[in-house]
Amino acid sequence: MGSEYMEEYKKPSLTVDIFICNDKKEFLLIKRKNDPFKDYWAFPGGFVDYGECVEDAALREAKEETSIDVELSKLFGVYSKANRDPRGHTVSIVFLAKGNFADRKADDDAKEIKIFTFDEAFNTDLAFDHNDILKDIYMSL
Repeated sequence: MGSEYMEEYKKPSLTVDIFICNDKKEFLLIKRKNDPFKDYWAFPGGFVDYGECVEDAALREAKEETSIDVELSKLFGVYSKANRDPRGHTVSIVFLAKGNFADRKADDDAKEIKIFTFDEAFNTDLAFDHNDILKDIYMSL
């Protein structure tokens, strides 16, 4: 295949989302600083850089947005509906993680960070398809 074929071939972007929780089943959400979904609550996460493995991207994004060094505990799932992000087709690898909530501080693309319970989050409109992801996580615990 020639390079002109590859330029015309559309490919989804790869992202990571991180569900950072504690032993009380509380978890962190960030309020988005930028569009899309500016001022909506979301899981920390973002785009995987070229040449970066998804685990490293999850650790980096968690640190950039929450200031927390997390420990990934499980690859939870893959979310790939073509309309999950208004910027274009993204595929998200979702990780479960643990971290010290005392270290939390909103940074990078996060304008605020908050500890949520499932009940609180279920009554909040989350960004992207994060309501669906949250329901899946809840059902798995």
